[in-house]
Amino acid sequence: MLEIHNVTVRYPGMKDKALNSINLTFHNGDFICVLGKSGAGKSTLIRCLNGLQKPTSGEIVWDGLPLSALNEEQLRKIRREMGMIFQHFNLVPRLTVFQNVLTGMFGYRSTFKNLFGWFTDEEKYQAGQVIQEVGLTPFTDRRVEHLSGGQKQRVGIARALLQQPRVLLGDEPVASLDPGTSDRIFSLLKDMHHRHKLQTIINVHDVQLAKRYATRIIALKEGEVIFDGNPEQFTDDMYVHTYDAYSERPYTLTT
Repeated sequence: MLEIHNVTVRYPGMKDKALNSINLTFHNGDFICVLGKSGAGKSTLIRCLNGLQKPTSGEIVWDGLPLSALNEEQLRKIRREMGMIFQHFNLVPRLTVFQNVLTGMFGYRSTFKNLFGWFTDEEKYQAGQVIQEVGLTPFTDRRVEHLSGGQKQRVGIARALLQQPRVLLGDEPVASLDPGTSDRIFSLLKDMHHRHKLQTIINVHDVQLAKRYATRIIALKEGEVIFDGNPEQFTDDMYVHTYDAYSERPYTLTT
């Protein structure tokens, strides 16, 4: 179980808090979409969950272990169980799909082996399996710089799955993709969520995607949780409140 206990984050030189006294509990099987305007604290929340951002106060707790009490080696082991998907893919453009996916193994291997790129036959087999899962087998040996945006994000998903994570985190993974491709990526994520029995937490701007795929929506505003509930409960009024939209022109939310 992943828990957030009264977490506040204030960045140096910033007047406002990025997160302000956040309390959340994430349950196994949750497919969570986190909504909010730019600057609402979504990315900071994700970075706190995987230990990349230390809270100014409060605590992140993983299976009963406070992250602040762990050393770097212990944190490294926990991060292995948290697959991360990024908005801008974070791939190496001149490497192939296969080579990029294999980097998902790095957390389990020695620095020496990673530096020289030595992988066992079993590791290569596992990489091939996740590439097949995301539908990229025909592109295995293609350099990722020659792929479309949607294909690059599939590489990112395969890389995260190779970690064999318990939690899958996404920081605006479809923000740079067109609506049709975004929908296909979310469909793939939901499929992987069920197939691998993951806990999934994804930042997203698209409310329609969140309502279509999430089992739970969390909305942030100015670093605070203003909504936490079922997608059906995220109404037009809540949309207006979350995004400071014009109340006289409500956003028609559909599922």
